[in-house]
Amino acid sequence: MVDGRRVINEFGAMRFQAAGAAGVVEPGRVSLTALVVARNEAAQLAACLERLAFADEVVVVLDRSSDDSAGIARRFGARVVEGAWELEGPRRNAGITACHGDWILEVDADERVGAALAAEIRAAIATAEDGYFLVPMANYIGGRLVRFGWGAYNGVAAKAALFHRAAKIWGAGRVHPKIELKGPKRLLRHRLDHFVDDDFSDMFQRLNRDTDRAALDAFEAGTSFRLATTLRRVFSRAWKSFVARKG
Repeated sequence: MVDGRRVINEFGAMRFQAAGAAGVVEPGRVSLTALVVARNEAAQLAACLERLAFADEVVVVLDRSSDDSAGIARRFGARVVEGAWELEGPRRNAGITACHGDWILEVDADERVGAALAAEIRAAIATAEDGYFLVPMANYIGGRLVRFGWGAYNGVAAKAALFHRAAKIWGAGRVHPKIELKGPKRLLRHRLDHFVDDDFSDMFQRLNRDTDRAALDAFEAGTSFRLATTLRRVFSRAWKSFVARKG
């Protein structure tokens, strides 16, 4: 295990290593790196990586992984960065630094890029100026697409997953750290499939974990919560779930 600031470059900086491809970018072509940040995601990683062969380079960042994630990543031709990071922001920033492409597509191990989205991404970056694209999300619980209500609210509607290499910096925080984005914002049309939870029990466990970590962030920041604010959020979240998300 190495420190999170150290980058392991196994294939060299002059050649991109792409899944299922020769790994050489044509002169003048806008290059794309697919970045996957994971920890012990051997069960999900192969299905994610096999959808990223359209990228010129694949980088997999592994945070204190003890399973076969590294071996799986290398079998798909990915360049592996291993380290130990306590917070999500520094971990993801290390991954961005390791990418060589002009543009970066940042996906998680539980996300899948379909053929239509892959084609749209390649077409978009071919002519786009610096900045970023919001990618709409299709959130699944188990194998069921959740489009409405509370379950849909607890999945991300869209995220800045596609960005020019200088356009995105992650901040600190254990849960949903703030992101600094630069340049024009645009929106892609096709959705990124996100298999966020195995079932509703898994969802509640995730929410409980996030609640504990958010409480630690608030404690360290000296943030206090007022009863009036908490009560207001009860009604605002209900509005988002039952009206905005058509629950």
